[in-house]
Amino acid sequence: MLQGPLAGRYFAVATMVTFALIPYLALSSALGPLTPIIAGQLHMSAQTMSLSSGLGNAAYAIGTVLAVQFAQHLPQRRMMVAYAGLLVIGSVLAAAAQSPAMYITGHVIQGLCTSLLLIAAVPPLAIGYPPDKLRDTAVIMNMCIFGAVALGPFIGGLQAQANAWRPLFWIVAGISAVALLLAVLTFEDAPPANPDAPRDLPALGLAAVGCAAAFIGASELTSHPFLSTATIVPLLGGLAVIVVLVVYQYRSPRPLLTIRTLLRSTMPVAGIVVALFAAAASVSATVLTAGVLARRYSPVHVGVLYLPEVAGAVITAFVLSAVITRRAMHYLPLAGMGFLAAGIVVFAIEVPSSQALALLGSGLTGIGLGATVAPALFVAGFSLPSANLQRVFAIVELLRAVAAFMVAPIFVHLAATVGGGLDGGTEIALWIGLGLAGGGAAAGVALYALGGARPQRPDLHQFLSGESPAWHSPPLLARVRRGAATTRPVTQSAD
Repeated sequence: MLQGPLAGRYFAVATMVTFALIPYLALSSALGPLTPIIAGQLHMSAQTMSLSSGLGNAAYAIGTVLAVQFAQHLPQRRMMVAYAGLLVIGSVLAAAAQSPAMYITGHVIQGLCTSLLLIAAVPPLAIGYPPDKLRDTAVIMNMCIFGAVALGPFIGGLQAQANAWRPLFWIVAGISAVALLLAVLTFEDAPPANPDAPRDLPALGLAAVGCAAAFIGASELTSHPFLSTATIVPLLGGLAVIVVLVVYQYRSPRPLLTIRTLLRSTMPVAGIVVALFAAAASVSATVLTAGVLARRYSPVHVGVLYLPEVAGAVITAFVLSAVITRRAMHYLPLAGMGFLAAGIVVFAIEVPSSQALALLGSGLTGIGLGATVAPALFVAGFSLPSANLQRVFAIVELLRAVAAFMVAPIFVHLAATVGGGLDGGTEIALWIGLGLAGGGAAAGVALYALGGARPQRPDLHQFLSGESPAWHSPPLLARVRRGAATTRPVTQSAD
């Protein structure tokens, strides 16, 4: 078996994962203040820039499903090296772009390869090492995904202050190159996960069409009304196709994604619901308020006001590490929703917020987002045997990407078109975000109660051995079903 000199060394593999995931995720949230600069130098309209971001986010969502299919039939570690190499190519194309087509192509490749690497690399990091390393993996997950996103506004503002964008893109390309180098050094040849699995081309086609259409429709809100044909048809049509994908996978006898298993169990459904609501609600607390503050302060000043989000991500990363082996992990997403709701309320007190309120609000929302999505993802993952972890991550990330990246343009459009002005519209959107946070928390609690689920201490040794889930998750709505069964009248046949 071919091996690199650093194969099997946790620190080296974890560093590779970190360098692979951070570039695109940080860049996607840093583009706000850089958009006018990029558009001016590459002669792109605001609509074209919005379309480029939408296509990049769509590629990220599609890659989650594609990675699972590739893992079934192709050597996984060889594919990781290929993904990392393609990420470098995409990053160089974007950094050296001389035309809109070159920039968009590079950005789409970056989005696609980031999700391919996420699904290919993170689950093996979580289940391929002793249980004590899972704490470190939890920290890496939170810092790579949410810490990078939280840091984006600051590094974007810092680069915009210099009236340039290529240096940041070249730094991203350099980080991607280091990720490729580490992928080679930590290479450990591994066979396909299941060569006998069917090649589910319908699932791939539905994911590609649904995500592309939905994100393209959302991006059209930059220059079209919500109810225009250019917006509403691809947006609703894409969402409908994604629903068809979920139903198709649920009914398939040999599905690519473990939809049926997840949706029949209480804890995974509760985890997915909380993650989706948190991702959608956080948009109103960050994207919208940053847009309002940008009219008052310089880009770097706005970035500084959102640095507490990074601190929140760091805090929750270590909190998750501390509770991931305890019953308390079940309560962490609920507490996170409370912090997220509190952050939204602070932002809504005054629009645009004062500097003190902005700092407090961003810190609370950073804690809230970091304490919801990653813990909810692990709650869902621990509810199935570890062999399913890659597919669970793929499902959650696909739906989270749709909830977070697609909702952002909708909220921005809403804020700009209602309330008699941007300030009034932003305030309305913030209250909607608060409703999403409260609704997500209530839905999660209700699902646990109706399913009869109890917080449990995970048995990580049993989970990592692949024998069974880390805990017992009762069937979805188990108490309701039992109640219906006991109250159903008994009929007697005539003699």
